[in-house]
Amino acid sequence: MPADNRPSSLNPSPAPAPSLARQRSAGTSDDYSRLHDVLLASPRHLAIVPCNKVSEDALEKGQSSCGVRASEQHRRLSDALAAAGVRVRTVRPVGGLADLAFTRDTSLMTPWGLIGLRPGAVHRRAEVDAVLDTVRAAGLPVLGRITEGRIEGGDICLLRPGHLVIGLSGLRTDLAGATALARWFELRGWTVTTTPVDPDLLHLDTHFCMAGPDHALACVEKLQPDFVAMIESLGIELLAVTPEEVLALGCNILALGDRRIISTGSAPRVDDLLRQRGYAVEAVSLDEFTQCGGGVHCLTMPLHRGSGAH
Repeated sequence: MPADNRPSSLNPSPAPAPSLARQRSAGTSDDYSRLHDVLLASPRHLAIVPCNKVSEDALEKGQSSCGVRASEQHRRLSDALAAAGVRVRTVRPVGGLADLAFTRDTSLMTPWGLIGLRPGAVHRRAEVDAVLDTVRAAGLPVLGRITEGRIEGGDICLLRPGHLVIGLSGLRTDLAGATALARWFELRGWTVTTTPVDPDLLHLDTHFCMAGPDHALACVEKLQPDFVAMIESLGIELLAVTPEEVLALGCNILALGDRRIISTGSAPRVDDLLRQRGYAVEAVSLDEFTQCGGGVHCLTMPLHRGSGAH
């Protein structure tokens, strides 16, 4: 994508530059290094909102949210993360924000600090405020906020240090939003690749998700041939996910690093495929959330991976 010398899409934070100690406690350069710190959000106000194919189908079938089950499943996810040595930070519930639990879409932690994103669904934009307030209160660095177009975290993949991927559906992430985010990375020497996404699939992370530096789950039938060729040229093996498993959010995993994965358990064959490649997979049932269109990747926003910024 063309570079621009003005990161005009971001409103710089008025806070002073973070100290070295704070910088070491935050930052991500990829989607698979050891996860140290993650942001979740309370699902107290979770509801099935008809804003994607999965949630619309759930409502047509007469499904509804159960707050007690959602809270219990979310607690089990938090416990699994803590047991894996991950520090869990939580955004407090906010009335009227039914999708707040899906923190991935609100923001992106970069090697240099957090960027607030701009969800395509207007009712979700207040979620960004809640997340930024929480991150700032924790003393973590905030770079600013995207103010152009649409861009959601489910369409963003930190493929490798120095290489960012952005999926474009036009509905959740459009060219203006992608260009605004890409500019920030390109000014720091990163390569940015964009690829079309079928709007019915909601986000890139429903059908392409990194498991480790050399493996990614992928529904090749739903990806562009040139994107598949680019991934394979980097030596990344694509582990096949079927369209049916995509709809079950079986591709939507969270890599913890050290060949450890959390899945929703909704696609046992995919979990077994990862185990065959040497990954330890812990399945956490999250059907209260998958019926809304989001899995474990959507529910988690990494704040710190690896040993710090690359």
